[in-house]
Amino acid sequence: MKKILLVFLAVFILTACNSSTLSISEIEIVPNKVQKVIDEKYTLQKINEGEDISYIVFRSKGTVTTDLETQGNTLIVKLDVTNQQDNAIEQHVYKLTLDPNHDTIDIHINGKSTTIDIVTGI
Repeated sequence: MKKILLVFLAVFILTACNSSTLSISEIEIVPNKVQKVIDEKYTLQKINEGEDISYIVFRSKGTVTTDLETQGNTLIVKLDVTNQQDNAIEQHVYKLTLDPNHDTIDIHINGKSTTIDIVTGI
């Protein structure tokens, strides 16, 4: 019985390691190692932490909503900005957990593909 339980546990752990964890979420508390490499002169910055975590730093006026879409091996990060009245520019930092099935990231701002100003690794 113990052997069956151990085999089941091993299979469960291996399955969990291979599952897709694709997600994006805005973070309020930016880790120090990320904060140190943020360059405020850029509007859009991508900071890579290993192979499965990236941070997207987006400076904009207004309210930003996010969504993810996949097309083949491309991950599309959608950033939509609304309420862009005379608000001050704010920094938004998003933690992006990647899936090994995607080898390309395309960031769209208000529906238009946008060039990342700078890519940094930590």
